[in-house]
Amino acid sequence: MRITSGKYKGRIIKMPSGIRPTQDKVRQALFNILGDIEGLSFLELFAGSGAIGFEAVSRGVSELTLVECSRDCLKAISKNIEYLKPAACSIYPSEVDKTIKDFYRDNRQFDIIFLDPPYYKGLAPRLRSGQSKSLVNSLAKKTLQTLSAYDILTPNGFIIAQHFKKDCLPKKIGELHLFKEARYADTLLSFYRKVG
Repeated sequence: MRITSGKYKGRIIKMPSGIRPTQDKVRQALFNILGDIEGLSFLELFAGSGAIGFEAVSRGVSELTLVECSRDCLKAISKNIEYLKPAACSIYPSEVDKTIKDFYRDNRQFDIIFLDPPYYKGLAPRLRSGQSKSLVNSLAKKTLQTLSAYDILTPNGFIIAQHFKKDCLPKKIGELHLFKEARYADTLLSFYRKVG
């Protein structure tokens, strides 16, 4: 997978086998929507290879934090860090929920939080024809609930959840409000910010 823009543009990063990488067009769209991110802090949950986070560093974020618990993914992330040598990059080899709670306890906050959990883990039964969109048990929703309860987002920050298009995330979770959605084939990007 190639980095699409910025100082690392064109560099190929390692991908662990068995993961679903974010497509180039989705990554480009995500960062076009975010706009100027120079100098911001970026947290990638369910980091996989770290592709989104490394793209963010390439585009100017000052601090990258990656959370991943898979050994294969952690090996790929370590190789990518060795290759790219980003200035400020931390890896947390831990479960996402636990790490969010640890960050909260340590008063850590982030300007941008991106989460891309496995699409088919923890999902409610698939929709049948004519049913309302009610897939409320997705891992994306559970993670958003944790982020709402354990606030690690800066006051003007954003949370972006990448998820399967049929997984309907709530318009509001605590102080987090959905303000934008962008769909690309089977992928939906849901953008949240704090209101209140």
